[in-house]
This record gives sequence, C-alpha cells and structure tokens, in this order.
Amino acid sequence: MRIKLFCFLSILPIISLRAQTITCSPENRNAVDAKIEEIKGIHHDETGDLLVAIGRTFIGTPYVAQTLETGSDESLVIDLEGLDCTTFVENVLALGIIGKNPNPNFDEFVKKLEKIRYRDGKLKGYASRLHYFTEWVRDNEKKGLVKDITAELGGTEISKELNFMTDHRSLYPALKEENMYQEMIAVEESVKNQSLCVLSVEMLKENEAMIVSGDIIALATSIEGLDVTHTGFAIRMPDNRIHLLHASSKGAVEISELPLVDYLKKIKKNTGVIMARPVF
Repeated sequence: MRIKLFCFLSILPIISLRAQTITCSPENRNAVDAKIEEIKGIHHDETGDLLVAIGRTFIGTPYVAQTLETGSDESLVIDLEGLDCTTFVENVLALGIIGKNPNPNFDEFVKKLEKIRYRDGKLKGYASRLHYFTEWVRDNEKKGLVKDITAELGGTEISKELNFMTDHRSLYPALKEENMYQEMIAVEESVKNQSLCVLSVEMLKENEAMIVSGDIIALATSIEGLDVTHTGFAIRMPDNRIHLLHASSKGAVEISELPLVDYLKKIKKNTGVIMARPVF
C-alpha cells in the first residue's frame, strides 16, 4: 500500500517518454539496461529463488518515498535508483518475469511493470493504480502472476472496509482534484465487500516451514481503513528462519536482522501478514 505513513514515494527530476505515458530519467533508463544485463547471469529453476537473487542485487539501494506521485497525470514511473517497499516488489517481479526469457529488454520490462502495477494490467489514470495491496494481490492473481496462500497457511478471514485514501484525502495530492477523488471513492466501494485473509503471527510461527524464499509478504494492520503498511519478500537465511528482504524506510533495501516472526512483534498495530506466492 502506498500511503503517507509508511511506503512513501518521492517526485524526482524526470523526463517523459511515449506521449507522457512513461516517466523515466536517462539515469534510470541506463539503470534498467544495466540491471537487465546483470540478471542475465542469474539462473535458478525455482521462481522464488530467482526473485530473491534479483532482489539481493538491490541491497543498499536507497529507500525513496513518493516516486510514483508525478502529479494529476498518471504515468508509468520507472525508477530503480530509489525504491519504496511496493516499487521494490514490483520491479523485482517484472525483472524476474523477463529474466526467464532468452533476450530480455527494456520494452519488455516496461510492459511487465505496467501489467503488475495497474488494475487489469492497463494504466488508465491515477485510480487504475493498485493502491491497496490486497487488491494488488487479487488483481495479480487473476493475471496468473501470484497465488494468495494466506488461507493455506492458516489465515483467518476478516471484514474490513478500505477507505484510508479518501478519508485522508489531504495526504494524496492527486485527490485534490474532485474527479480523481470520486474515482477513488468508486474503487474503494468496489472492494468494500471483499474479505481479507490475514495470517496471525502465532500461525505464521507455527507454519513458517511452509514459506519459501521469494514468497511476497505484506504486513497487515489494525489502522482503520487500511489493509497493509509494508511489503517485501521472504528469504530463508542460514539460521533456517524466514527473514524479510525489503526496501526499509530506515534507509535502503536490506534483509531484516531479525527473523520475520520477531520482526513483526516490533511493528506497532501489526495484525499479521498476507502471503502471495509468485507462480509465473
């Protein structure tokens, strides 16, 4: 979830391409090309292992907030030089998908990133971006890219209305425009009857052995109107515990020092996790 409290994205000096559909600086275009060359040398049979290997190449990349907020005209922002928790996951997924092809390239990366980031895979304005991460999971499950495994791990269904964005309109510059605001109200209305499945910390601890490296972990919250505050990838470390590979608001992409179960206990208002397994 891209919200002002946690995974903030920042505006960068940028140039626009393709009739302002894509926003990418020359430096980021070079960064994407360099990353594509780098992942050509990464070979793993398992999707999860591939994603973790790609994610590790970003360790140390600065955490930067609000990189997707480019104004009222939504564009596909491409930025590998500064990542928040969600853009880290999205970029690694896009690179993982094209990394399975013999000759990955920039245009292919752009298409996959749009497919992942937007409802039904199409950029159609600000409200078409998958702002709420539970909708992100559902939409990408429909696309055949991930599978929600929360219930399989012992998750419990809960009812929760998602309206954080419109209830905190002032936090989102794009929502100052009345038409954008009304579009987001419609989005929130469309998902209000969809239940959430959350895996408690206790059940996570009990079933930790079922989690594999590369699983997507989203941190559920008790904050009113909000589903998720943070996300990243599961990574099994030499201690045989699951840790979190993520873009940390502490400053950069990193692997959590603590195992995930212990890490979650330190997160205020955390209610557990939502788990999605990449299946491409």
